[in-house]
Amino acid sequence: MIVPARACEYALVPIARTPLIELPPDLGLSGSGRLPAREGTRWLMGMDGGGTKTLAAVLDVQEGRVHLAHGGPSNPDSAGAQAAGNALLQTAARVAQAAGIEPGRLDGAVLAIAGTDTESVERHVHATAPASWIVVNDVVGAWATATGGAPGLAIISGTGSNVFGVGADGRCWRAGGWGHVLGDEGSGYWIGVRSLSAVLHDRDASGPRTALGDAALEFFEVDDVQALIALVYGKPLDKSEIAAFGTQTAKLAHAGDPTARAIYRAAADELGSQVAAVVEHAGLSGPFPVGLIGSAFKAGAVFVEPLEERIRQLAPRATVSVVQTAPVAGALMLAARAAGLGERFDVQALGARVDRALAAFERGDAQGHASSAAVAPPRSA
Repeated sequence: MIVPARACEYALVPIARTPLIELPPDLGLSGSGRLPAREGTRWLMGMDGGGTKTLAAVLDVQEGRVHLAHGGPSNPDSAGAQAAGNALLQTAARVAQAAGIEPGRLDGAVLAIAGTDTESVERHVHATAPASWIVVNDVVGAWATATGGAPGLAIISGTGSNVFGVGADGRCWRAGGWGHVLGDEGSGYWIGVRSLSAVLHDRDASGPRTALGDAALEFFEVDDVQALIALVYGKPLDKSEIAAFGTQTAKLAHAGDPTARAIYRAAADELGSQVAAVVEHAGLSGPFPVGLIGSAFKAGAVFVEPLEERIRQLAPRATVSVVQTAPVAGALMLAARAAGLGERFDVQALGARVDRALAAFERGDAQGHASSAAVAPPRSA
């Protein structure tokens, strides 16, 4: 005898919707130029840590120079909290050496790191480094880079994705950033996966014809789709390798391939949904900046234009721009803000000098893992 299943009542128990990220008091909007300058402050450090590398910048407040150093990966999701913390400390020692000082002479620091477990990394860092070193999620550094630390939001789309904004009253909201298995919608990895899925749907006739198939075989240097599957699952390809295929998707989208163009429109829609959540919960209104940060936006108009259109629907007075400045400049600017020097150093000026030092490093003008470049004297307060 079959016993019918008992009917159960449906009851919605809402998940608490509280901010996932709060700005430390010294970095909030109230700190911009209003904190008293710490007497004797000379050396400030900003750091941008990710899944493949870490970049640190030290600003000599008195001499007006920026010193850089590169380090290993510091995303706890991929490296583990201890290894990530060690990478941050090692990079700090390296950039201090480039500046000609001991790490203990740093008067303040903001470390902006990728990943979902910032707190564990912070505990590891503070076991060795001073408590004045502030550890935040990398979206905070991206926001500072995109907006200069003012009300507005940053949209990150690199290998992963994230949206973070701060309203005029200091309210913060983050959407996305849940990693490639459960999230990262609209990211380079997401675009790469959907591009490869389109190849498979073309192959088994469950989807439209697309030039992505030939592009994938050439890009991954395989003879047929079956070999591509073996490469994806057997090697397996890592996130960055899959995300890198997005460059080919972008080329085909610009050439008019309907499937490639549809993938970028879908990516824009996904990020647009996250922007909507951030605009609402951060209380953003009126004119405010929206900065697009990350390698996926190198795709250009096929990605930027549909995303900008979606943003205009949500916030007609927002100003949208692709941010070219290295995110470490935002972390460095926040370190200056925490030291009470927020009005003397803006992110554009710091970013220009950081970019110059990076260019020198890439040209091979600097040796090893460190480089430096002169910075114009700080603006008078």
